[in-house]
Amino acid sequence: MRLSRDKRSAIGRPWAPTRRIALLALVSFNVAAFFSQLFLEATQPGFVRDYLALSERGLLEAFSWQFVTAPLLYGGSWHFFGSIVVLYVLGRDIESILGQRHFVYLFLCGAVGGELGHLFLMPEETALYGASGGVAAIVIAYATILPEMDLVAWRSRFFAIHLKPKHVAGAVVFLSLVMLMVDRHGAVAHSAIPGGLISGWLYVHLLGFGHPSWIQRWLWRRRIAADRIERMTLAEFIAVEIDPLLDKISRSGVGSLTRAERRILARTREKAG
Repeated sequence: MRLSRDKRSAIGRPWAPTRRIALLALVSFNVAAFFSQLFLEATQPGFVRDYLALSERGLLEAFSWQFVTAPLLYGGSWHFFGSIVVLYVLGRDIESILGQRHFVYLFLCGAVGGELGHLFLMPEETALYGASGGVAAIVIAYATILPEMDLVAWRSRFFAIHLKPKHVAGAVVFLSLVMLMVDRHGAVAHSAIPGGLISGWLYVHLLGFGHPSWIQRWLWRRRIAADRIERMTLAEFIAVEIDPLLDKISRSGVGSLTRAERRILARTREKAG
């Protein structure tokens, strides 16, 4: 089952999928970048790794363009083929759900997050071919938005196999952590994956997908508390919020107040005004 297939709604109108302009543009751009990489590696050996791949040495020598070129580099033909297939297959649904603008932002966030993750996690002499960062963001976005969607469903008389996005994302996380421990030198592509996963998850999470995090729950509680105080009259505010604080001050002193209680006390003047 795919979200991007034509379907008819309950009122009989077909769901026309959006034009995949952003997705096809990203795929085309990456294909062109890969063949350019092959040309440079054939004509100028070592140029791609020394000047275009991201490394701390390059940053120390002010090769700032590496932040732009590294996300376009692939570790080999299989890396390129797998990344493009995953980008296209999963990107069709993600672009339809998020829209073209957020789809591109998601991919770029994954690319930047992958680069930052590499710089934090890998030795300074290790160079990054960082095309996996943006693709990792697409993978984790799919797993967050559609965790139970069947990517592969196969049944036999004895058992059934259902491959879901959450399983794929879990496998990617596990393999990327293993690769971080066993392959830490030379030119690598896998070190962009952890940062890409984190950036992609944060981006779709901020858009409202996935289970609420403790940060969102904390913000919601603060907003609810602020709205409750805003609706109170001055007399209610003093009776419910201020009198217990004054009792606490009389028992333990002003120093016993928490920062939140001090903020409530400071709002008395606003309420009175």
